[in-house]
Amino acid sequence: MSKVMAEYIWVDGQRPTAKLRSKMKVVEVAEVRSLSDLPDWSFDGSSTYQAEGKKSDLMLKPVRFIANPLKPGTKDILVLCEVMNPDGSPHWSNTRAPLRQVAEKYASEEAWFGMEQEYTLFEGNRPLGWPDKGFPAPQGGYYCGVGSDEVFGRKLVESHAEACLRAGIKLGGTNAEVMPAQWEFQIGPLPALEMADELWLGRWLLYRMGEEYGISATLHPKPVKGDWNGTGCHTNFSTKAMREAGGIKVIEAAMEKLRVKHEAHIAVYGAHNVERLTGLHETAPITVFRWGVSDRGSSIRIPLGTANDGRGYFEDRRPAANCDPYEVCRIMLETVCG
Repeated sequence: MSKVMAEYIWVDGQRPTAKLRSKMKVVEVAEVRSLSDLPDWSFDGSSTYQAEGKKSDLMLKPVRFIANPLKPGTKDILVLCEVMNPDGSPHWSNTRAPLRQVAEKYASEEAWFGMEQEYTLFEGNRPLGWPDKGFPAPQGGYYCGVGSDEVFGRKLVESHAEACLRAGIKLGGTNAEVMPAQWEFQIGPLPALEMADELWLGRWLLYRMGEEYGISATLHPKPVKGDWNGTGCHTNFSTKAMREAGGIKVIEAAMEKLRVKHEAHIAVYGAHNVERLTGLHETAPITVFRWGVSDRGSSIRIPLGTANDGRGYFEDRRPAANCDPYEVCRIMLETVCG
C-alpha cells in the first residue's frame, strides 16, 4: 500500500507567546482525500507547556490539511490540528475552538479578514545583513527596497511565497519593510477560521524553510530597540454590510464599538506590544484609541479608497507580529458583530 507523510502541526502552550510544534506521521493510504483519512494522534503535553506530571498525553485532532510544498511531486501533506484533552474536549491552550464557535454564531455577517504578517530575519543574534558591530544606515531606503546593500533575505522570502502558493494558501503578496531584514507577507481576504489557519500554516512554512538557509524569523514586536520600526500584524476587516453601498456608516459605528473595547483588544494582541505601540514609527500609543482616514499613526486606519467609495474595509494597526490570529479574529467578531 502507498503511504503518505503527514506533518501534524499544532500550537503549544508557551506563555505569553505560543509557538508552533510538529511531528511526522506515516499514514497508510494512497492519498489523503478528507479529514476522515487522518487519525487523531497523541503527544506528550509536558514537553510543550500543555501538561504537568506523568499523565501528560494530549490529543491532536486534524482540522485542516494542505499539500506539503516542501515535498513536490508527492502526496505528502501538512496537517493543522487542534489540541484536545483525553476526553475529547478542547484543551485550555486551544484558541481555535472558541473562534470556531464565534465564527459560526456570526456567519450571517459574512466577515472577511486579511492579515499582514511582519517578521524580522536573524542570523545568530543579529538581524540578517546587519554589521557585526554598530548599526546599518538609518531607516529610509529599505521599505520595498532593491539592491544587496538595502535588502537582506530575499531568496528565503521568495521561496516562502512560492511554497505558500503551491500549498494553496491564499497569499496576497510580500514586501520588504521599513527596518532592514524586516519583511511582510499578506494572507486573505478569508473568513475568520480560514484566515487564522492559513496564517499559522504560513508561519510554520517560514520557520521550517529558514532551517534550510540557517536563518531564523522572529515575530517579536520590537526586535531591535531604538529608532527602528516595530513588527506588527495589521488586520484588515469587513462585513458584508461594510462592503455594500453606504457601508462607511457601518464602519464608523464599528469604530465606537472598538473604542469601548480597546483594552480588551490590546490584552490579546500580542505580548510586549507596549514596546512597539509608543506613538512613534507609524503607531498610536498603546493607551490611546483613535481612528482616521489614511492615518498610519492611528489605531485604526480607514483606507483612502474606502473613504472615497463610501464602503469597504478598515485596518486595525494594533495587533503585534506575535499575536494569536485565532484570538484576534475572535475578539474582532465579538466586538464589531456582537
